[in-house]
Amino acid sequence: MMPADTAVPTPDHILQTGLAFWASKTLLSAVEMEVFTELARRPEDLETLRGRLGLHPRAARDFFDALVALGFLERANGMYSNSPATALYLDKHKPTYLGGILEMANHRLYRFWGNLTEALRTGQLQNEAKGGGAGIFEALYADPIRLKEFLKAMSGISRPANMAIAARFRLRSYSTVADVGTAQGDLIVQIAKANPHLQGRGYDLAEVGPIFEDYVEENGLSGRVSFVPGSFFTDPLPEADVITMGHILHDWDLETKRMLIAKAYDALPEGGALIVYEALIDDDRSKNAFGLLMSLNMLIETPGGFDYSGADCQGWMREAGFRETRVEHLVGPDSMCIGIK
Repeated sequence: MMPADTAVPTPDHILQTGLAFWASKTLLSAVEMEVFTELARRPEDLETLRGRLGLHPRAARDFFDALVALGFLERANGMYSNSPATALYLDKHKPTYLGGILEMANHRLYRFWGNLTEALRTGQLQNEAKGGGAGIFEALYADPIRLKEFLKAMSGISRPANMAIAARFRLRSYSTVADVGTAQGDLIVQIAKANPHLQGRGYDLAEVGPIFEDYVEENGLSGRVSFVPGSFFTDPLPEADVITMGHILHDWDLETKRMLIAKAYDALPEGGALIVYEALIDDDRSKNAFGLLMSLNMLIETPGGFDYSGADCQGWMREAGFRETRVEHLVGPDSMCIGIK
């Protein structure tokens, strides 16, 4: 019998989590229809907003009011407007836009995650490559338009952590930084902006080069930041005082993770630094839910990828020969693991 002073558990958390896809798809559809970009122009009333977005009258009010209740919109005197967060991060015309990753989640991941149970029982990925199709990276790199969208999305979701790395890691004693798996190049761009003395290099497959170079030019850094084409599977990494890998290691199995860390060690001088950052799982594996869910996403998306803890990464760095390692929190779920050669 339960003691009289013991509170009876409520089902709220169970129901909110079990039906969380309702809220998720509401937000993803709002991003798809550019609700927040539309409201960045000016606040609008129900009929104006409904008409501009082409919504049927049956559910438009419920849709917008659900976004209010979820905290993504505000409503005053019948006028809808963006919340401070959506105004900053979900307006397509702002450089802080991170909706690209949500667009990808809406178009791809939402349906693939419907097969999570199968993935857990088989250990097999569930995306376009299921059944022998091209893997996610092969498909993306073969399509210039999709590749550009994907790389832009990666910049959006990574920018807060990229800016934190640029501001916090002491780079005064270093001259060169190479970003491995650079994508659009936002990490090396943020580092170069914050450290005018540095020369930067972005390393990725040749197909990324034009997208990287356009982004670097947009940021006025063409004189200090250059692109190095190559494959980290078959080629050595570019030599530099500091090597960075952002959201790279979690794509691959343990053997490949260790191989990439070893290659970074070989490319660094004595005293050089390797910075690896991800949504590192907390060492107790009980708090960073985003990191743990990201690891499940790697199950959905890759043949062998998984996320890992800071302790795991430090162990792999020490195995490769790094004499000093540490973990530092960046922002949100992201942390960096640093190894000094």
